[in-house]
Amino acid sequence: MAKEVFGRHECKFIVNQQQKDALLVALKKSIEHDIYNKDGKPYTIYNYYIDDAYNTYLQRSVSKPRYKEKLRIRGYAPFTDTGIVFVEVKKKYKKYGNKRRVQMTFQEAKAFIEKGVLPADISNINQQVLYELKTMIDKQRLHLKVHVQYDRYAFFSTTEKGLRFTFDTNIISHRKHDKTRILLEPGLYVLEIKAEGSFPLWLVKLLQQHQIYKQSFSKIGKEYELYTKELAEKKHANKQMEELYVRNTVQYNYRHNNPITRKSTL
Repeated sequence: MAKEVFGRHECKFIVNQQQKDALLVALKKSIEHDIYNKDGKPYTIYNYYIDDAYNTYLQRSVSKPRYKEKLRIRGYAPFTDTGIVFVEVKKKYKKYGNKRRVQMTFQEAKAFIEKGVLPADISNINQQVLYELKTMIDKQRLHLKVHVQYDRYAFFSTTEKGLRFTFDTNIISHRKHDKTRILLEPGLYVLEIKAEGSFPLWLVKLLQQHQIYKQSFSKIGKEYELYTKELAEKKHANKQMEELYVRNTVQYNYRHNNPITRKSTL
């Protein structure tokens, strides 16, 4: 059975190709590929982020509070009704992250999220996590809001228990009836290091050696930032067009109806 509950310290960094390659060379003797990274190739992660009509979770993510939580559906293959996915709640306080999830089909996940309907067979599902999710869902009307996918290279340490490295790239998002957005510049990676406790000193020194410094980056936060910026720009452009239309209309009516400017017909 896939692991359903995670608790760990997490830090994110933005690195370029050169920094990624140098870091992997330095770690070569102490890490191994994740089981999903067949032949060293990346695997694609598919997510649907879940929110209400007011974008409550998304707005909270952008505001960067000390504590935040988000709901999502995650899959490791393109979404199909019968495909297996995870419904997850991720909670984070400062650097410490806790993720709890249950497994079901995508069709069951949609019904669970949008209607509160439990899967027909819950005998193999973690009951505590399932009803924790259901309590959150029953309090609000939720929808599948934003699709985010990316390619991931993942590694785990063979010398430090619980130490894990992931490099995410080609990060894109899509909303229904909207365009695809690129969330990270090509050639860059979001490096996330996860550990059960504090980072070992040798790792801290290695990051400093390659000038890799902590940087806040939320995929869904970046998407919402771009989305709201575009909405604001569109609203501003529409307002300018409306003002221009009104101004031209007033000028036209003034020229044609003002008795001073109107030519005499006598």
